[in-house]
Amino acid sequence: PVQAPRAVTSPMVGVAYLAPDPSSPPFVTEGQQVSAGQTLLLIEAMKTFNQIKAPRAGTLSRVLIQSGDPVEFGEALVIIE
Repeated sequence: PVQAPRAVTSPMVGVAYLAPDPSSPPFVTEGQQVSAGQTLLLIEAMKTFNQIKAPRAGTLSRVLIQSGDPVEFGEALVIIE
């Protein structure tokens, strides 16, 4: 697993989704400016979709997961520079 100081990590075990539904564009894309509190992705855990929000403003430099990937607690999801 990638452990970068600027990584946003998963607060739970679940399945990550980069868009609100399969026919929609992703919440964010690499290279995009994000603001603190902006939704980055969803993690489905126990049939509940949890919004994962940016902890700080910056540039989304990397998305480390794919939509539909299972994620672990503490796993790096994206990197915000």
